[in-house]
Amino acid sequence: MIAFIVRRMVQAVLVMLAVAFIAFTMFNFVGDPVAIMAGQDLPAEQRVELRKTLGLDDPTPVRFARFVANAAQGQFGLSYRTTEPVGRMILDRLPATLELSLIAVLVALVIGIPMGVFSGLYPHHWISRAMMTVSLIGISLPTFLIGILLILIFAVMLGWLPSFGRGDTVKIGFWTTGFLTVSGWKAIILPSITLGLFQMTLIMRLVRSEMLEVLRTDYIKFARARGLTNRAVHFGHALKNTLVPVITITGLQLGSIIAFAIITETVFSWPGVGLLFLQSVQAVDIPVMAAYLVLIGLLFVLINLIVDVLYFVVDPRLRSQGAKAGAK
Repeated sequence: MIAFIVRRMVQAVLVMLAVAFIAFTMFNFVGDPVAIMAGQDLPAEQRVELRKTLGLDDPTPVRFARFVANAAQGQFGLSYRTTEPVGRMILDRLPATLELSLIAVLVALVIGIPMGVFSGLYPHHWISRAMMTVSLIGISLPTFLIGILLILIFAVMLGWLPSFGRGDTVKIGFWTTGFLTVSGWKAIILPSITLGLFQMTLIMRLVRSEMLEVLRTDYIKFARARGLTNRAVHFGHALKNTLVPVITITGLQLGSIIAFAIITETVFSWPGVGLLFLQSVQAVDIPVMAAYLVLIGLLFVLINLIVDVLYFVVDPRLRSQGAKAGAK
C-alpha cells in the first residue's frame, strides 16, 4: 500500500512538471509580457530595464526553475488585467468553484446511483425506460442550453430561484461559503443541477450496465443458490462490485466538473475560477491562464491519487495482490 502510494506520488510529480512546462511556455512565449504590461508607448530603455527586472533575459532553464519554485509557493506574478497577485485572485475565486463542483457531484451520485441500480434490477420496467429516456436527453443537450432552460422556468416564469450570482456568503478565515445562508443555498441549486446533469446520466448508465453484467456472473448465481435474500445479493454483492468503475468515473468527472465549469459559471454569472479564466482569455491575461492550468493539473493529479487509494478500500483483490507482491 505504501509503496503503491509512493509510486503514484512520483508519477504525480512528473505530471505536474509537465503541466508546469506547458504553463511556463504559455507564460513566456505567448505574446510579449513587457508589451502587455507597459503598452507600446514605453521607451526602449525602460523596456530593457523592465525585462531585466522581470528576469526575462535569463536563460530558459533558469526561468523555468524559477517558475516552478514560484508556482510551488502559489506565486504566479501579477495579473496583466488588474495588476493584482494572481495567487490571491485564484484563492478568492476557488471556494465558489469547489462548492459548486461538490454539490454537482453529490447531485450526480445521490440521484444517479439509485436510478442506475433500479434500471439494472428492473431493465424492462416502464420507470426504467423513462429513466433511460431522461438520461438520453441529459447527455444530448449542451450545458449552456440546460442552464438557460432552467433559468427560464425556475427564475423567470416561476420566480422560485435566482438566475445569477452566489447569494449571501459568510467568510470563515480565507474561505467564503454560501452554505450558511438561505440565499446561498437557493443560488447554488440551478447551477449545480446544470453542471451535474451530464455526470448524473453518465453514472446512471454506468451503474445500470455494471449491475446487468454482475447479475449474470457465477458468484451471484452461487449466492442465490446459498439461499441469500435478494436484498443481500443485490446490495451486498452486486452493487459492491460495481463501485470500482463508478469510483473511477466519479473521480475523473469531478476533475472535469472543476475544469469545465466555465460554461455553467458564465451562464449563471457564478464568481468562480472558471469565470475568471474566461475573462482572462478575453483580456489575454497570461499569468492567470497559466495559474489556472497548473491548478487544474494539480486537482486532477490529487483526485486520481485519491481514486487509486480508494481502489484498495473497495476491491479486496487489489489488497491481496499487494500482499502477494510484498511477500515476494
